[in-house]
Amino acid sequence: MAIFNSIVSWFMRRRMHQIEYFLKYPDEVQREWLQKLLQSGSSTEWGKKYDYDSINNFYDYVNRVPISKYEDLQPYIERLRAGENNILWNTDVKWFAKSSGTTNSKSKFIPVTNEALNDCHYKGGKDLIAIYLHNNPDSIILEGKTLAMGGSLKQDGVGGQIACGDVSAILMDNLPFWAQLARTPSIDIALIEDWEEKLDQMSNATIKENVTALMGVPSWMLVMLNRILEMTGKKYINEVWNDLELFIHGGVNFSSYRNHYDKILSKPLYYLQTYNASEGFFGIQDRLVATDMLLMLDYGIFYEFIPLSNLQSDNPKSHPIWEVEMGKNYAVVISTNAGLWRYMIGDTIEFTSLDPYRIRVTGRTTSFVNTFGEEVIEDNANKALEVACRNTNSDFTNYTVAPYINEDNNTAMHEWIIEFVQVPDSVDAFTHELDVALKSLNSDYEAKRHKDIMLKPPKVHAVPRGTFYEWMRNRERLGGQNKVPRLNNERNYVDEILQMLAEK
Repeated sequence: MAIFNSIVSWFMRRRMHQIEYFLKYPDEVQREWLQKLLQSGSSTEWGKKYDYDSINNFYDYVNRVPISKYEDLQPYIERLRAGENNILWNTDVKWFAKSSGTTNSKSKFIPVTNEALNDCHYKGGKDLIAIYLHNNPDSIILEGKTLAMGGSLKQDGVGGQIACGDVSAILMDNLPFWAQLARTPSIDIALIEDWEEKLDQMSNATIKENVTALMGVPSWMLVMLNRILEMTGKKYINEVWNDLELFIHGGVNFSSYRNHYDKILSKPLYYLQTYNASEGFFGIQDRLVATDMLLMLDYGIFYEFIPLSNLQSDNPKSHPIWEVEMGKNYAVVISTNAGLWRYMIGDTIEFTSLDPYRIRVTGRTTSFVNTFGEEVIEDNANKALEVACRNTNSDFTNYTVAPYINEDNNTAMHEWIIEFVQVPDSVDAFTHELDVALKSLNSDYEAKRHKDIMLKPPKVHAVPRGTFYEWMRNRERLGGQNKVPRLNNERNYVDEILQMLAEK
């Protein structure tokens, strides 16, 4: 173990030096990566279509190549899944990260190349440990194991030579042997497809391990930790794993879950936020106490940012890293070493610092309610819920929101479904606090609520514990990186949940 720790310490020092380089020269690093990506893609079918060889700079690139959504790249991706090569990238594509579908597809299949696996996803995993150990040199996480939650993986394509599944499963399945030794449970358990069977087996397999770190989506990790407490009869998770010190999380807004973790801990954990997705690894919390993340600029990804206010225009203007401003919501566009070219990933971010470039995720480009121009985004909803809970001594785990329009009397409102852990004494009082908080956070919402002319006060349904879990199970969306959709301009999710409750 001492030799292993020495190797890690050497790597940590070396990598921190490289991170300091892109912190010092961020614009230059991004320009270099754009040229590297264009060079690698120039011989592909896509690169020839847009004559990558003649592109000399960022402005040539954005004038030549259109912004893409999944539907635009899907015909090329289907050919890759059928075994063709040199379509979007100049090396073979062996894996596809399966994620939530679009309006036209049940699922999206995001290509994962060797370069994306090693120079992006794995590099991000190594860097988060390097950054954490740099900030906490007395850490003992290397003396135990990391409990990592992931999805499942299936063979696909011609002759079963291609694997499709959750990106976390792809990463686990291809870890080097030394990294496999540092994680738990065993890979055969970690990749079980049935979530509830996996939950039981993971719980049984890990309670006797020396777990020093947790890694996963907060909502699903909390389910497993509570299951372990039930199995062991313990009150606090530290009674099961005495040396537990770190939770590496991402995927959802953690503030909704922080109180729930604190309640099952007898001593505090460090919480380290990451921003990773099927399309790539983008950000790491680089300070122990922070709510933002360092944007990682040397992972084979070139970034562009579209102001959210311009997103609906026919030809929205994007900005490279050297043109962004603080305090604006941007949609993220990426070009990557997996052959995603000017691809809009669907997330929105805000820069909290420009030196270095730090960000926080504010929501999804499709996660909003905008019935009458109120433009309520996920960040507004999360903050308003925190205020309302604080003012009514309540707490929640999950929620979803959609507009409600009554055409009979020409009224409209926002309809919330909220699963409380601690129900407020008065749901009406909670609703009032929620409404007031939204008005203070969003001037467009406040204007539309003026004198109840366009929008009536919101309607809140306080639903029983376990409602969202049951709904996600019915949708076959348990575990992995599946997330509860928070805001939707359509009513399909809200109606499904209300119908499910009505049928009980």
